[in-house]
Formats: sequence, structure tokens, C-alpha cells
Amino acid sequence: MSKPKKDTRSRRKELYRVRNWSEYDRALVNRGSLAIWISEEALAQWKADGPKQRGAQFEYSDFAIQTALTVKEVFHLTNRQSEGFIRSMFVALKIGLSSPDHTTLSKRGKTLKVNLPKRKTGNLHVVIDSSGLKVYGEGEWKVRQHGYSKRRTWRKLHLSVDSDNGEIQAELLSAAGMHDSEAVAPMLEEIERPIGSCSADGAYDRQNVYAPLRSHSPDCQVNIPPRKDAHIWQHGNCHAPPHPRDENLRYVRKHGRQAWKRDSNYHRRSLSETAVFRLKTIFGDRLSARLLTTQSTQARIRCRALNIMTHLGMPDSYKLAE
Repeated sequence: MSKPKKDTRSRRKELYRVRNWSEYDRALVNRGSLAIWISEEALAQWKADGPKQRGAQFEYSDFAIQTALTVKEVFHLTNRQSEGFIRSMFVALKIGLSSPDHTTLSKRGKTLKVNLPKRKTGNLHVVIDSSGLKVYGEGEWKVRQHGYSKRRTWRKLHLSVDSDNGEIQAELLSAAGMHDSEAVAPMLEEIERPIGSCSADGAYDRQNVYAPLRSHSPDCQVNIPPRKDAHIWQHGNCHAPPHPRDENLRYVRKHGRQAWKRDSNYHRRSLSETAVFRLKTIFGDRLSARLLTTQSTQARIRCRALNIMTHLGMPDSYKLAE
């Protein structure tokens, strides 16, 4: 008796429509405006005005270096091209300022402290994920055809994203060998607002994730799927409050994994992958710097620029009825 044929027809792709297209279109246009990236505030603080230091004094402020490096990443320039771009703009607009040269941008980029612009309102619904950024090595075509060599190197970018508005709350660039769970505690130190919920994939099902989350926000709802071979961490005969991870595991055992994902709103976690996709689409998947310290600044500058783009406007989409 022949087996019944499986239905191989692909599912219909879900269609969405943007409600605020005119506002979002304006935001996309404004991303290319120099007034967004080189603001009046940056020009007012262009010259260094800090305490005297040993040796040569800084000519440019940290704000000026940050602005120049942001222009570099947004418009996909090199350090030398950024120097010439800013210099020509100052000449055309008759602004009596000079541009940091490429050597200054490279040296100051190693120690520059970059703050992520954030809008502080209410509790956060954080989603966490990581992705790789290539440093040097072959492209995808060569790897697919001939494999990759030992000199292929990349870094791992860890992101904490507000799922409500796509704003990056914290980031960390690490070596490729760092486990995802090890980045959670350092990123939480950067988050000041209380966390209402945190979602991540099964790689974060570890004690060194739950402990800092409970310390940061005791009432945080942690939505991390337990491993399939998971065991209870804290049994009921102890006097401590129930562990959130054990509560997740008990729910999965009783109702099933799919029911837990649905009832805990775990699918919100996919928004972290959306943030990674946006970051790589706009700025690329490769780092041009060669030192980890400079690469960390480069990745953080990209996150800062992405937050500014988010503040300009985001699409408000809804699913079309079938």
C-alpha cells in the first residue's frame, strides 16, 4: 500500500501594511541629513576643553571624535575619507573648524567612551541575542565553494534590545569563543531602567544568566526555554521563593513546550534577530578595525547610530486579514 503524499505546498507568506508610511518615509529620508549626524551641539563642543594632561593636549573633544566616527559608519567611509568629507563640509558651509585627521580618529577610537542614546520610560521588555561580525577572511561564496581557511576570524556582538521600540539598551563585543551567557551580567550593568521581562533562546539557560537578572530586577519575568534534559535547580523543600527557571520547567512538563512559548510570549524574542538584521543591513557584517579595542568602539558607534535612526521614526505595521 503506497504511503499518502505529503502536502509540499508552501505556506502563504503573511502580508503586512505600514500605517504611518508618510512619517516613516520622512524618517528614512532624514537618515541621510548631515544635520542629524553633525548637530549644532556637536559643533559647539568640537574643541577639547578638559583638564590638562601629561604630554600633548587633545585638540578635539570626545564628542567631536564620536561625531566623526559616526559619520564614517553611517556613510560607509574610511578614516581618511571621513577626514576629507568633514573638512570639505566645513569649507562649503564656512564653518571655522578643522576636521580630525585619520591618525587621530584611529588612536582616539581605542579609548573613546560612547554612550547609547536612550529614551527612558517605564519598565523594559528586553530581548537578548548575539551574532558574528567578520574581521577578515573569505566571503560567503568562497566558503561555500572551497571551505574556509584557518585565518578566518570574527567577533561576537551581544545585544540587549527593547522589544517595544527596537532600541538597543546595551551591547558587548567579544572574542568568538565567549559564551552568550557570559555577556549578560556586563550588559545588565549598562541598563538603568527596571526590566519587566527578558527573553532569550536556550543558550542562555544558565545560572550566570538568572542570577544577575534576579539581582538587577527581582520581579523580572524570564522567558528562556529550559533544555530538554533540564533538571530542577531549587527543589520545593527549601525555604527560598520558587526559582523562575524551575517554574518555566514545571510549566513545560505540564502543558508542553509550545504552550509555554505561547503563554509566556516567548516569540517576542525574534525581535532581537530583527535588530541584528537591521544592524547588518545598514552597516554591513564586517569590522574594518584590527584591534579588539577599536572594534568595540566601531560596533558601539553603529549601535548608537541605529538608536538615533530608531528615534527618527519606526514603521507601525499590522497584519493583513487573509
